[in-house]
Amino acid sequence: MNVSDTEIVWAILQKNGYARTKELGEADVVLLVTCSVREKAEQAIWNRLQHLKALKARRPQARAPLRVGILGCMAERLKEEILHREKLVDVVAGPDAYRDLPRLLAVAESGQQAANVLLSLDETYADILPVQTSAGGTTAFVSIMRGCDNMCSYCIVPFTRGRERSRPIASILQEVRMLSDQGVKEVTLLGQNVNSFRDLSEVHFQSVAAPGLSRGFSTVYKAKPGGLRFSHLLDQVSRIDPEMRIRFTSPHPKDFPDEVLQLIQERHNICKQLHLPAQSGSTRVLEAMRRGYTREAYLELVHHVRDSIPGVSLSSDFIAGFCGETEEDHLQTVSLLREVRYNVGFLFAYSMRQKTRAHHRLQDDVPADVKKRRLEQLIATFREEAARANAALVGQAQLVLVEGPSKRSASELCGRNDGNIKVIFPDAELEDAAEHGAPGRAQPGDYVVVKVTSASSQTLRGVPLYRTTLSTCSP
Repeated sequence: MNVSDTEIVWAILQKNGYARTKELGEADVVLLVTCSVREKAEQAIWNRLQHLKALKARRPQARAPLRVGILGCMAERLKEEILHREKLVDVVAGPDAYRDLPRLLAVAESGQQAANVLLSLDETYADILPVQTSAGGTTAFVSIMRGCDNMCSYCIVPFTRGRERSRPIASILQEVRMLSDQGVKEVTLLGQNVNSFRDLSEVHFQSVAAPGLSRGFSTVYKAKPGGLRFSHLLDQVSRIDPEMRIRFTSPHPKDFPDEVLQLIQERHNICKQLHLPAQSGSTRVLEAMRRGYTREAYLELVHHVRDSIPGVSLSSDFIAGFCGETEEDHLQTVSLLREVRYNVGFLFAYSMRQKTRAHHRLQDDVPADVKKRRLEQLIATFREEAARANAALVGQAQLVLVEGPSKRSASELCGRNDGNIKVIFPDAELEDAAEHGAPGRAQPGDYVVVKVTSASSQTLRGVPLYRTTLSTCSP
């Protein structure tokens, strides 16, 4: 989401005459795009501000003063503290105030601090075509909705990003077509709750019934009728370019109607990879988190997803040491990790956030050392099971989208398979099976069939067999 926000900000600033520099010493304005989900993310920003403070102090008198801005969720959450702590920050802009940045920066130029952290019920930046942060890249993010209405008790997002609102489908399709024309080969549709997408811009779809929730799931809000839903968007996006892979994140497990699963199974260019954030394996803790499902309902969904999409790759999020979590609750999460065997996992110790329901109603009563131990056990269990899941791919051929040279060796290339697992293989002359042309080396954006020879919990290694296309060689 922050990469996507950065690209929106670039588009707004570029239109207003700002030029970009990669050299910090050249900059007249430095903007930090921030996250508030965990304390660690915020601490990283406070540390960065200390570095910028020194840079401000060393700036020659002959140059205009360096302006520093904090954008995004941390700006929304801590506006007063940011403005008053050491008077270092000149501009504060929340996630819905990026259009106001040129005005805020003009105010800051006159020596005053400027802030706008108003949340909007309708801002989606639909009319702003983002400026890609990596020109010529093979992958891109497309934001389709903002905000979240789920109000999970641990989560700050509804308070920093506001209520759910979706972009009109037409503007999303326009952006994806533009990316296809630029040669982008993989688009990830983004939203805090991406699969609850609901475009209300077309009047004749206003009265459509709300789709049913996944079996055994509930919400804190009433069903919302009307609008074009995620399955319609996914269908339309996947038709734009048969050579472009489509992913989406981050979904909520409650919003997986059968038509979405069927589309993923049917379309060769929608990746057979789903993010199913569980957060805990204990029904008691899930209830305290207000997730709207039990362990049993979640597992039923996992089995249904695997039956509907054979060979699907699964990822998840987990929180260690949430309020009131007992050792028994923790062990139920360990057993869920073993039972489901995820390919990718994002695991964190619980970090209490002000304004959340947990902050008002619950006690952050799991000691830091216990959180740390439990987190380490969850990570070890996840890695063990992911290594087993990935080992099952050894000997198989995988279709890999090449992203570029491997970070560790210039003689190797790196890319991802359909399941979003990193694949590393030697950079060698390869036949082109699709065009029957002369052999050549694979370039970023090419699809290569790789035979997997070894696997770890996070990476596959293999031997490249030939270059091909997505439509002729669907997994």
